[in-house]
Amino acid sequence: MKTQQEIDYTRIADAIGFFRENFKAQPKLDEVAEHVNLSPFHFQRMFKDWAGVTQNNSCSI
Repeated sequence: MKTQQEIDYTRIADAIGFFRENFKAQPKLDEVAEHVNLSPFHFQRMFKDWAGVTQNNSCSI
C-alpha cells in the first residue's frame, strides 16, 4: 500500500507529464486537476507545496 506522500508525488509527476505533453495548448487548472483526479483547489495547493510554484507559473518556466 502506498503512503499518502507517494500518492501525492505520483499525482504531481503525472501533472508535470501532462504539462509537457500539452504545453502548446497551455492547459487550464481544471483540465490538469481532472487529469490527476483532484479538485482544482486541492490540485493547486498540492502543486504549490510540491513544486514551489503555482501551476500557471510552471507553464511559463
